[in-house]
Amino acid sequence: MGGANPVAKLGAALFLAAVLLLSIDWVSATIALALELVLFCFAGLTLRRFFLRTWPVLVAAPLTGVTTLLYGRASGEMHLQWGLVQISDGSIDLAIATCIRVLAIALPAVVLFITIDPTDLADGLAQVVRLPHRFVIGALAAFRLVGLFVDDWRAMSLARRARGLGDQHVLRRFLGMGFAMLVLSIRRGTKLATAMEARGFGALPHRTWARESRFGRRDAALVVAVCLIAIAAIVTSVATGNWNFIIGGGRESVTA
Repeated sequence: MGGANPVAKLGAALFLAAVLLLSIDWVSATIALALELVLFCFAGLTLRRFFLRTWPVLVAAPLTGVTTLLYGRASGEMHLQWGLVQISDGSIDLAIATCIRVLAIALPAVVLFITIDPTDLADGLAQVVRLPHRFVIGALAAFRLVGLFVDDWRAMSLARRARGLGDQHVLRRFLGMGFAMLVLSIRRGTKLATAMEARGFGALPHRTWARESRFGRRDAALVVAVCLIAIAAIVTSVATGNWNFIIGGGRESVTA
């Protein structure tokens, strides 16, 4: 799975997220998360790298569940009520479903994007999805400049601090640095666009590519596996009566 086409990874992550967002119930999220954990074994990641990249999600999901537990919609038997805090059977079920659903949506996106190279993604979007190559190459060039943006911000902050301008008026300093970075970004973008045009980028309606991007059997297998995970989650949830279609107005409207 780690060597699959970036377009397949992107499509799989978006499709799974879209399906899981249709309902808020713990059954479909649990089934999807369990099958995703099996799929992660073929991602080519070590446990250390997996936890280093996914720890923000592993921390944010329980915090989201706790917030939903304390301030979610109250229904059923009330267990605790103190000011705005209302813990009931409904808020407990919603908190569990929300926590598992955050994990089921975010973890595949993080795992799939870990092994994506920006250049390979640009090649796939232009050659497989057939997006305009001028837009794809421009987006890739902009993405490559993100690291320079961070370095420029740090250098400018140190320079202003050395001049005695960085210790007071935090908001004014932030706005001044933001405007300076905007001017610098426009100048750098203009120079980069001129350089790319001089080298022939976008000169012809059809261009050649240094690396060919193909959508093969392994990529199709990844998409099919994700589709099966989504189908299994939906079927199990509907069969057990836990499907809670959001667009339909929740479980009450489905039952009616």
